[in-house]
Amino acid sequence: MSVRDLADYPWDAVVPYRERAARHPDGLVDLSVGSPVDPTPAVIRQALADATDAHAYPQTVGTPALREAIVAWYARRRGVPDLRVDNVLPTIGSKELVALLPTLLGLGADDIVVHPRVAYPTYEVGARVVGATPVAVDDPAEWPEGTKLVWINTPGNPDGRTWTVPELATAVRRARELGAVLASDECYAELGWDGPWRTEPIPSILDPRVTEGSRANLLSVYSLSKQSNLAGYRAAFVAGCARIVGDLLAARKHLGLMPPAPVQQAMAVALGDDAHVAAQKELYRVRREELLPALAAAGFRIDGSEAGLYLWATEGRDAWESMGRLADLGILGGPGPFYGAHSGEHVRLALTAPTERVVEAARRLRAAQL
Repeated sequence: MSVRDLADYPWDAVVPYRERAARHPDGLVDLSVGSPVDPTPAVIRQALADATDAHAYPQTVGTPALREAIVAWYARRRGVPDLRVDNVLPTIGSKELVALLPTLLGLGADDIVVHPRVAYPTYEVGARVVGATPVAVDDPAEWPEGTKLVWINTPGNPDGRTWTVPELATAVRRARELGAVLASDECYAELGWDGPWRTEPIPSILDPRVTEGSRANLLSVYSLSKQSNLAGYRAAFVAGCARIVGDLLAARKHLGLMPPAPVQQAMAVALGDDAHVAAQKELYRVRREELLPALAAAGFRIDGSEAGLYLWATEGRDAWESMGRLADLGILGGPGPFYGAHSGEHVRLALTAPTERVVEAARRLRAAQL
C-alpha cells in the first residue's frame, strides 16, 4: 500500500453541514476542528523574529538550547526528572511523526499496529501506509501477539480518556511482553479538568512510577500547538528510549525532516514560560464551562472528556443526525465516525472557537428544542 491508496480526506464529508450551519442568521459557530484561534504569545513571536537570520541549515537533532529546554520541561511539568538530551528530538509538528513512525521503525506487511478504539485517524493511516495491520484495542490484555507498535493517547482525542499511573504501568508491562514499541501521544497533557486531573498533573508514559527503571521501547510525543497556540509553527517533539530516538534521528537526517531554525528558537522560549500556558488553559476552561451545561440542557450527554480540548457528546442517535441538528443551530461539530467504528453516535466539539462565539453557541443550545 502507498499514500495513493488512502481514502479521501474525511473532512470533505463535513462540507454540506458547514454550508448548512453557515446559513444561520447569526452566523456559523465552528467547533469542528481543534485549530487554535487565540494569539501566539508575544514572547514566543519575539523569539521567532529574533531568529529570522537563519542562513544556515537547521539541526535535525535540535539546537542545544531546544534539547535542554525539552529536558527541563519534562522535569518541571511532567514529573520526568531523568532525561538527557539524547532522549529527545524535535519534530515538524506531531502529526508527521504519528503518520511516519511505522515507516521510521521499519514496520511492514507482517506487523500489527495497535491504536485506541476511539482514535485520531492518523494512527491507522501510518500503519496502512506501510502495509501493516491496524487493530483498534484499548485493553492491554487484548493486544495481540505480533504487535510491533502500540499507540495510546492520553488525554485522548476525541474522548478525553486519561490513563492513570497504574494503567500506564500495566500497558508498559504488556508492551514489553510483546516486544512492542509503546508510543504515548500526550499532546493535551496540560489540559486536565475533572476527577483527579483538577489538581494532579496528568502522568506521562516516561514517569518513573510507570517505567520501572527503564525507558526501553517507550516514546512520549508532545506538541505545542494547543498549549502555546503554535499550530502554524509545526512545533513538537518526541522523547524516551535513547536507542529509538537515535534511530529516528538518523532516518530523519536522510529524509530532511528538519524543524526550521527560527521555530526551534521559539520552541525553546515557549517551553521555558509557564505563564502563557496557564493563561491559555484558563481561556479553554471558560469556554468549557459555557458549553458543557448548555449541551446538557439541549439533551446531550458528555462522555469522558475529563481532560483535553474537546467535549465528546451524544444524543443517543446517529452522529450525522446530531450533526444536522447542530447545523440547524449554526453550530458545526466533528462527526464521531471519523474517530472509528465505535463512535457512530457521538460528535466532537472543540473549545477552540473565540469565547464570544462559544457563548453564542451555548445560548443557541439552551434555547433549542432538540
